[in-house]
Amino acid sequence: MNGPALFVRYAFAPNRLGYCGPVDASALLERWTGTGFRAVAKQFEGAWPQLRTIAAATGTADPLDHDVVEAYWIGNRLLDRAGDGQGGLPHHSFQVFCLYPWANLLLDERRAEHALEVLDQCRIRWGRVITVRADQVVVESRPLVWDGTTLTLGVSGRETARVSVDGVSLVGPLHPGDWVSLHWEWVCDRLTATQLVALRHYSAYHLGLVNQRLGGRAGTSGPRIQ
Repeated sequence: MNGPALFVRYAFAPNRLGYCGPVDASALLERWTGTGFRAVAKQFEGAWPQLRTIAAATGTADPLDHDVVEAYWIGNRLLDRAGDGQGGLPHHSFQVFCLYPWANLLLDERRAEHALEVLDQCRIRWGRVITVRADQVVVESRPLVWDGTTLTLGVSGRETARVSVDGVSLVGPLHPGDWVSLHWEWVCDRLTATQLVALRHYSAYHLGLVNQRLGGRAGTSGPRIQ
């Protein structure tokens, strides 16, 4: 899979909901195979600067190189060469937990419930497929929980996620037992064992950073996430 195709799998869900990217969500699906895709990707004001940061730090010419795109959404070895000097790494979990305002809103009791929901859906999370139902799958995953001081992962539960748009699957056939990545209410991709470890690792790292800022007891190394 090339970089633009991987980018589409992860960026499609929030773009379809109108949270980021071009106003016309169909542009993301229509242009990823053409030369005009770079202009589309640049409209993702959160992701594009981070892709450029990874590319520049690792000597990669193209911010849409597959490994650069994978580093941002899932995590890989490139991130360890692209830190900001303050502890943060250009990973999507850093964007969600440390740059977006939602984590700070957890400290406001009136807004905490909604903020937690947004944080949980916006992060790239992982889950295991339980059943497959046409254009949907039931996945077992661990949601974010907030106890008033610390943001952690709770007990595993089941959720339903979509896998196709207009009858066309973005991820290909899935089977019970597959590990997948999720963004909002969509399945982004099937995860390899290496990708699963990386996504858990970098998510835990940035949970540690945000908990430190919010006054929790987690250190910058983050809690171990299973």
